[in-house]
Amino acid sequence: MATSTSSATDHTEQVHAKAEQALGFVPNFIAELAGENPAAADVYLTANGIIEEGGVLSAAEQQTVILAASSYNDCHYCTKAHAVAGQQAGLDAETVETLNEGGLPSNDRLKSLVRATRRILGKRGWLSDADEAEFDDLGLGRPELYEIVGLVGIKTISNYVNHIAGTEVDEPFQQ
Repeated sequence: MATSTSSATDHTEQVHAKAEQALGFVPNFIAELAGENPAAADVYLTANGIIEEGGVLSAAEQQTVILAASSYNDCHYCTKAHAVAGQQAGLDAETVETLNEGGLPSNDRLKSLVRATRRILGKRGWLSDADEAEFDDLGLGRPELYEIVGLVGIKTISNYVNHIAGTEVDEPFQQ
């Protein structure tokens, strides 16, 4: 169902306000997405907020998964944005750099999360019983695996939109 220009403008403004409240400003990615499809931008922000608040992974663990997915998808924007977010969540600069270069962090828990993220991406979610058993032995049961799937879904939105749009990286993410 098509929306009127007025209601689309209202929805864009609502999304901008939601981004401002959640992030302190309207990142270029949100401005791009909301300018073209405010409903998709709203989905992104809403899903992101829900998983940040109610997920089973810590903020640093979530950022590890996000950086692993964004690096895997070669997203120029998200690797920069989440380098900053990752450090704010407690990841050290070396871990962030390692993740963005496609490496594995030295921390065993984070290393397991990265391996699970890359395996889920590489197998498009088709994990075998052996994969699940391996990750379960590492403390990653279905709650953690499903959260990784959720984070990959959210990052797929931003990674792919940034690929299409060639989104300019915001000044706060230029480090």
